[in-house]
Amino acid sequence: MNTDMINIIGPALRGLLADKKETLKRVSFSPITTGGAKVLTFSPPADVSAPAVVDALRKALAGKEQPSAVIVPELGAFTALTGDVKTGRVAGKVAVVTGAAQGFGLEISKHLVADGAHVVLLDMNQVGASAAAQELCQQYGAGRAIGLASNVTDSASMASAIHETVKAFGGFDVFIANAGVLKAGSVKTQNPADFDFVTAVNYKGYFLCVQKAAPILATQHLANPDYWSDIIQINSKSGLEGSNKNGAYAGSKFGGIGLTQSFAMELVEDNIKVNSICPGNFFDGPLWSDPRNGLFVQYLSTGKVPGAKTVEDVKRFYEAKVPMRRGCAAIDVMKAIYYVMEQQYETGQAVPVTGGQVMLS
Repeated sequence: MNTDMINIIGPALRGLLADKKETLKRVSFSPITTGGAKVLTFSPPADVSAPAVVDALRKALAGKEQPSAVIVPELGAFTALTGDVKTGRVAGKVAVVTGAAQGFGLEISKHLVADGAHVVLLDMNQVGASAAAQELCQQYGAGRAIGLASNVTDSASMASAIHETVKAFGGFDVFIANAGVLKAGSVKTQNPADFDFVTAVNYKGYFLCVQKAAPILATQHLANPDYWSDIIQINSKSGLEGSNKNGAYAGSKFGGIGLTQSFAMELVEDNIKVNSICPGNFFDGPLWSDPRNGLFVQYLSTGKVPGAKTVEDVKRFYEAKVPMRRGCAAIDVMKAIYYVMEQQYETGQAVPVTGGQVMLS
């Protein structure tokens, strides 16, 4: 009950206390309550559904000076945070990024903080996510990033991560589902356990992320009807065309685009845009370049590249496939992320960022 109420009141206050529709307030929760001249005491209605609570909060705030905190008896205090970043492409926004301890997820998080956002880095590697968040805070200021543990394949884990995010910031404006895995192998020989693992992370994991994130974004919209938010899946060029001896990965990514289109149709009523970004190969990231389990090593061992004798042979083979003769970089992905965030008349899309390797017809 307490978790559900926090997950409603936090996002509701973000919307209701907003100075403008594009940028919502950040709100933190604490079970410890303190008094003050600008404190509002709020008792939730008997109907604890999101619409009823938002309506009751709206009435409680009407005609009053904006409070610095809202106290809910037997629950705790919600405090409006100050010190928002004033400049940057995503100034004042709160972003959640999964798979953020390394690779594209970490690079995306760095760009978002540099461009004015507060960022929650989620990863199974909590030590790595927390360390990255600490470095970002040291560079850009206290409280600009936090790192939390999360397993996208586990419903309870994702619910906990979302709840901790609400306690820290009141909610969020963009959820970037970046976590993904790959196990290459021939359909003739691949271990079914590897197929299940890839499907669980890339397909089911995306579903669970959206299932837990969407109610928070929907509540913010209830409180601020003109407000739009974003869910962005980091998909792959393998979600746009098949991949030889890589069916588990390509299948999960094709399925992810199906989810994106379906979620977009459903969630538009809550002013939530849902889009996928389909990057080309990030050759410099750990997914490709890890010396033990990276794709260059996997593809060499599975014989996916005819005649390849070394990892460098595999890399040159894949670079030659790209008309622009290089792998995808984080800045390429960020430009696509900002496009779908800023373009209000676009949802349900799969945006290729492949250097011309995949061309849509």
